[in-house]
Amino acid sequence: METLIFRPDSKEKLEALKAFAKALKISFATEKSTYNPEFVSKIKESRKQFENGEHKVIEIEDLWK
Repeated sequence: METLIFRPDSKEKLEALKAFAKALKISFATEKSTYNPEFVSKIKESRKQFENGEHKVIEIEDLWK
């Protein structure tokens, strides 16, 4: 057999996946993230800013200036 790992991005999707698994009588386990939710949201926001071009590029030669 294979193990599937789902990473829902909302509570609604998580609950839907749990209900689906229960309906099919599929066993599943849940794990809490070890990261602070505030930290995770800051990282996600930072990634979004980078994708939108909201960042500054520093050349290696200028790094220590």
